[in-house]
Amino acid sequence: MNNLRVEKAKRLLTDYKIHNKAKETMTAKERVLKTFNLEKTDRVTIGYEANSAIHNRVSEALGIRDGNDDLVRQALGVDYRGIGAPYRGPMLFKTLPDRKTDMVDGFNMRWVKHETGGYWDFCDFPLAGADDEIIENFLVPDPDDFDYNSVLEQLKTYKDYAIYIGVAGMPDIINSTGRIMGMEDTLVNLKLENEATLHFIDRRMSMYLGVLERILDKCPRKIDFVWLGEDLGTQYTPMISLDMYRKVLKPIHKRFMDLAKAYRLPVIVHTCGSSSWAYEDFIEIGVKAVDTLQPEATNMDPIYLKKHFGGRLSFRGCISTAGPLAYGPVSDVEEDVKRTLEIMMDGYGYHFAPTHAIQDNTPTENVITMYQCAHKYGAYK
Repeated sequence: MNNLRVEKAKRLLTDYKIHNKAKETMTAKERVLKTFNLEKTDRVTIGYEANSAIHNRVSEALGIRDGNDDLVRQALGVDYRGIGAPYRGPMLFKTLPDRKTDMVDGFNMRWVKHETGGYWDFCDFPLAGADDEIIENFLVPDPDDFDYNSVLEQLKTYKDYAIYIGVAGMPDIINSTGRIMGMEDTLVNLKLENEATLHFIDRRMSMYLGVLERILDKCPRKIDFVWLGEDLGTQYTPMISLDMYRKVLKPIHKRFMDLAKAYRLPVIVHTCGSSSWAYEDFIEIGVKAVDTLQPEATNMDPIYLKKHFGGRLSFRGCISTAGPLAYGPVSDVEEDVKRTLEIMMDGYGYHFAPTHAIQDNTPTENVITMYQCAHKYGAYK
């Protein structure tokens, strides 16, 4: 079945070239910065995230060997690239058998196979059920133990694109703490304002801020925006109360915003689930754009977002990875992309992208169609 899908995707490529750079009148950097500023561009900016199995099928359909990520992004017309400083410090955490241990945060993952691929699942939470003393003594890396010289080499590689630092998982206080402590303990300890947990979170956030600031100092005027994240909603409701957000999380988010402001950089915040309830607070602390925007979630439909926040935020996402892209025929994908573009392009400020990493069960031809349609219908007149 996968081979048939790849062959069908290859045939689609002959019908419409995905990325026709010759028709563009702006550089990727210009396009991205104008989109943050809600200004007219030649076309929408384009983003891409995908799980490994579907990425490799798309790469094959594009005629790109070995799943080369940068070449796939070039072919799709993706406008930005992320850079970061890899950790080079001492081994702080033990690795467990048959597990992948993160060397910065100390969480563990196991590989879970399924019929269309697989994913890394968080498990064996090192601080689950831990007392205050154990939480207080859990190790956090020193910001000086990261390789900032490598950032300069990354900049040379990606000189033709808009450059961002940060990731959707930073600071992502609920999720990133949950990977270490387990989600139940995390939410309970946040609700109780457990002192050891809040101090642990503060130590980790200070480390992340230190890393970002050192990158910015290393690359003056080379970074174009900062990407942050905080998943705040289930599919239907907020994950925490607005009061808890304002008391516990918002002051930490503001620290990251203040750093970006000091370097005059716009910030985009990744928020999964029903998260628009926090967007007024985002705007208050200076967030310029929001990412993911799952249209199935409560108050996350493109029409709702444009009505309530249009002209004040730019938007990235809205192409559902759990809708026509995964389950529909090519015609439904095209209709979904066209509808989303018609709504989100009005007033400018739209970054075209999937709502999350494209999942492995997605037909290859649907991904090809998605990006063809972005270029075909995403140009401003």
